[in-house]
Amino acid sequence: MHSVRIAQSGYALTSTYGRVAFSFLSDGSSMSCYLYSFVSNAPMRSVTKSIAFALCSIYLNISVAAESTGTDTSANLDTVIVTANRLDAARNGLSPDTGSSVYHIGADDIKALPLGDATPMNQAILQAPGVVQDSFGQLHIRGDHANLQYRINGVIIPEAITGFGQSLDMRAANQISILTGALPAQYGYRTAGIVDIHTKGYIPDSSGNVAITGGNHNDREFGADYTGSSSSFAYSLIGSYLQNDLGIENPTASQNAVHDHTEQAKGFGYLSYILDDNSRLNFMFGLSGNHFEIPNTPGLNCMTNDCFALNSVNLSSIDATRFDARQNEQNAFEALSYQSKATDNIDYQVSLFHRDSSVHYFPDPVGDLVFNGIGATIQRQDKEIGLQADISYQLNDNHKLRGGLFISSERFTVNNQSLVFAVDANGNQSSDIPININDDSHISGHTGGVYLQDEWQPTTKLTINYGARFDKINTVVNEQQFSPRLGMVYDLSPDTHLHIGYARYFTPPSTEKIDTTTIAKFADTTNALPSDANTAVKSERSHYFDIGVSQEVNKHLIVGLDTYYRKVQNLQDDGQFGNALIFSAFNYAEGRVYGAELTASYNVDKLTLYTNLAYSVAQARNVQTGQFNFDPNELSYIADHWVYVDHDQRVAGSAGMSYTWKMTQLSADLLYGSGLRRGFANLEKLPPYTQINFAVNRSFNSPGIGKLTAKLALLNVFDKSYELRDGSGIGVGAPQFGPRRSIYVSLSKAF
Repeated sequence: MHSVRIAQSGYALTSTYGRVAFSFLSDGSSMSCYLYSFVSNAPMRSVTKSIAFALCSIYLNISVAAESTGTDTSANLDTVIVTANRLDAARNGLSPDTGSSVYHIGADDIKALPLGDATPMNQAILQAPGVVQDSFGQLHIRGDHANLQYRINGVIIPEAITGFGQSLDMRAANQISILTGALPAQYGYRTAGIVDIHTKGYIPDSSGNVAITGGNHNDREFGADYTGSSSSFAYSLIGSYLQNDLGIENPTASQNAVHDHTEQAKGFGYLSYILDDNSRLNFMFGLSGNHFEIPNTPGLNCMTNDCFALNSVNLSSIDATRFDARQNEQNAFEALSYQSKATDNIDYQVSLFHRDSSVHYFPDPVGDLVFNGIGATIQRQDKEIGLQADISYQLNDNHKLRGGLFISSERFTVNNQSLVFAVDANGNQSSDIPININDDSHISGHTGGVYLQDEWQPTTKLTINYGARFDKINTVVNEQQFSPRLGMVYDLSPDTHLHIGYARYFTPPSTEKIDTTTIAKFADTTNALPSDANTAVKSERSHYFDIGVSQEVNKHLIVGLDTYYRKVQNLQDDGQFGNALIFSAFNYAEGRVYGAELTASYNVDKLTLYTNLAYSVAQARNVQTGQFNFDPNELSYIADHWVYVDHDQRVAGSAGMSYTWKMTQLSADLLYGSGLRRGFANLEKLPPYTQINFAVNRSFNSPGIGKLTAKLALLNVFDKSYELRDGSGIGVGAPQFGPRRSIYVSLSKAF
């Protein structure tokens, strides 16, 4: 975890790495750096020492350089701004998008969202084409299960363990670009969509914003951000705290959920120091702590449901509304980057990163045992450290070479304390006294990849990006793949642009989603699994084809059409197979995914309109791993038939508008879904739904306070009750409904 304090006389930064901490202190007149161990006499690995001491050294060098500039920075302010902007452009040039489909969400678009920058990150991404919402905040793009990669200023953010909470705050984003389709060779591992977040650029004057939001469901949120600079040093600090009584989707159609309180805190910091005209150091960190109550289902009882007998518990008196299952999630990441424009033709960036993520599920001591036959306290924790490097070289006017590497090492641990019942030879409960089984485990994983690509412009109308990457992983499986990529953009006319792409993808399973259950320990219990269960989840391999065209009808209207087809081997999917709301990965032998997207945007004066409509089909057959999670009849059917994956949704749509009149902004957006899959082998689907949101935003001057901004947001205007999940289907554990009508009022003050 980290703490950052900006004070008038100096600043302090404290960070942890494993069991070691390093602390930087400055009081304006002296600098110091400390390195110490959290655990008395605990040995520190050499790599830990090296990284920590390197960070200390870097900080002291920055501090000395900053001190030598003095306090009067007006003389070189313009030079610093120009240098920062030039380095921003060089950094952004390291990441191409030739041949891909790109959707931009700018600062004005974020402001126009019904909740503005208080909007959860996943809700903002839902406005992009081809994005489907699911329960627990999950997103699916183009028929893929999650498989999203997040980057901030070009640096890959190590993924957190799947949970309900969002680990990134929208306040950190100045612009979000979402890349899909056939991606250039630079992008690997998580390839359904690249969410590329750009923070605010160099701001010469310090500025900030504080906001408070309140709404029904006992919703209260406080958020603040502060951005500024001092000579060559720039900073951006963001924090938020949220609590409400609708933390996870309601398992019923009622307005209010039972036992669904959540508290969520997030922080993000971005620090940048310009070393000279051609280089700078960037350090960013993020942390989140989210606490959830697992919602209860009123009316659940042992009169209408099969229950397990529990010693000294009267089953007829069980009140399901009093169950108290909970889940806590924590995530922290840090990344230190050195960026340099070595020559006019060479730019590069090297980043060291670290991530610590955990999920902790606490069962209800009675409810989980009585209704599921197992009450498991489960903690999953994943720690990762790695390096990312990207370089570009402008060979000549027609060729720009790019290359890079990515290496990481992680350790995934599971602490599992399970209470289960003994069963007889026929699988019937033979004792009402729970048995405690300890099933702790760990996995070490290593990932490495390199890529090389060339962006070639043979004519002014044609741009070709071709290249390849090689990736290797070693977790529960040892696999590798060579992956060629090809993307082309051709200007059919000044207003018509065609893009075509092919990509070979290699998608390793997320280490934290690999099931580590020791099958033998649960033999002859209510959690018994087949002895031949296969938990070695394989990497997904696919061929991806994409073709699209965009047309600038006039200076205000742009329309686009994109089509894609993906042929998949070892298709990966996730499911919630236990009572804990934690996902486990498994493979189908093969899959096929195809679809089309239609987009349109219109901008004139103060009016902005957009609409997206997507059609998608995602099918698979023959379960290869994780078979023990399936009913035998369902498993047999899937072996011989193409079935829809559980996250398949045939049609998804979004639309929005914003209009500014003087100091008032009106905005609205819409989400449409034709329904996710349900039933035996996903043969059925849920009903379609539409959700419309509206907001009005007005700025005004308050005597003695200054400019304030007030916002009124109404979500699900027509109070439509719709079901995201009904508890049936492959890997679906419980029903979840979309939120009913919600009203929010917020007040913010810029300073």
